[in-house]
Amino acid sequence: MSKKISLLGSTGSIGTQALDVVRKHHEAYDVVALTAGHNIDLLAKQIIEFEPKVAVLKKHEDAQHLTRMLATSKTRILYGDHGLETAVSMPETELVLNALVGSRGLTPSYLALKNGKDLALANKESLVSGGMLMTKLAAQNGKQIIPVDSEHSAIFQCLNGEDKKEVKRVILTASGGPFRTWNRESINRATLEDALNHPNWSMGQKITIDSATMMNKGLEIIEAAWLFDLTNDQIDVLIHPQSIVHSMVEFHDTSVLAQMGLPDMRVPIQYALSWPKRLKNQWNSLDLLSIGALTFESPNVEKFPCLRLAREALCVGKTLPCVMNAANDFLVEAFLQRRIGVYQISDYIEQVMHQHMPFEYMELEELIEVENWTRSMLKSFF
Repeated sequence: MSKKISLLGSTGSIGTQALDVVRKHHEAYDVVALTAGHNIDLLAKQIIEFEPKVAVLKKHEDAQHLTRMLATSKTRILYGDHGLETAVSMPETELVLNALVGSRGLTPSYLALKNGKDLALANKESLVSGGMLMTKLAAQNGKQIIPVDSEHSAIFQCLNGEDKKEVKRVILTASGGPFRTWNRESINRATLEDALNHPNWSMGQKITIDSATMMNKGLEIIEAAWLFDLTNDQIDVLIHPQSIVHSMVEFHDTSVLAQMGLPDMRVPIQYALSWPKRLKNQWNSLDLLSIGALTFESPNVEKFPCLRLAREALCVGKTLPCVMNAANDFLVEAFLQRRIGVYQISDYIEQVMHQHMPFEYMELEELIEVENWTRSMLKSFF
């Protein structure tokens, strides 16, 4: 029987690579829902190829246009929040792959788990903002949150069959991004084009900027804490420019397990879709002789203050990670629009974090209110 999948964010970087996995293993998967933002033309091609029961766009007028484009298609075209809710709650859906960007992924992750679906999570922001809510809901419904990020997939694989109580620490690796060898003064003068020039990975714009500021690693620290029930002190970060060792786990006996591979997101995506099985593929294999050397460095927190802010948010907990994440979303968009510089991202995040009074949350609506408060505060800054 093929596994029935709802794919959120099908026209983005993770979404298109996920469909490449499905394409190569068409007998193993059946895509029942696709969702996108505004890329009508690509979504139309995906609908024609994969014939989902439901497809969702962000705006009503785009959905109307797509409906006219595919007048003979049997796919039901929806839009907006209602469309997303339909995509994650369809009775036939077994696994929701959330590849949405930023805070937009929070509500669909919650709804997928609430409706009893396993969740393959590429949207790390869901756990950063609402980790307590997501993990509690997954446990209550007996559902699995399967990480898609290469780092968390690596830890997930290293822990397969192991007793999590015997974990001493995890070591998240980071490429260092485009500014690894730059000094602070040069980073302060960096352009948008500089920040988008990642040395190893081909990713969407938001995650590429997060990699440049190393907020991506900060978000991953918080995500790892929720996924693997870890404290801040149990999560280390190492710069690994080759991006071959995707992360490591050290156990109490000092044994260290690492998961390695070429920097190709299709590998962790495929593992998330096929888990607990592994499927064959024809992609390039790792050749350590051609790599030559694997090197590691400590991250420079002075150059990359987002790492410090993420650890502060994790240690305080409550609603502070939600504020940090919403602020980063807002400010990365401002940077992409050339309205602010690189270090203004971390400066403004720190300001809004320190103006927030963290509180224990119980409901999704509380997190949404915190996100709205954060955006309102930031709009008053500039």
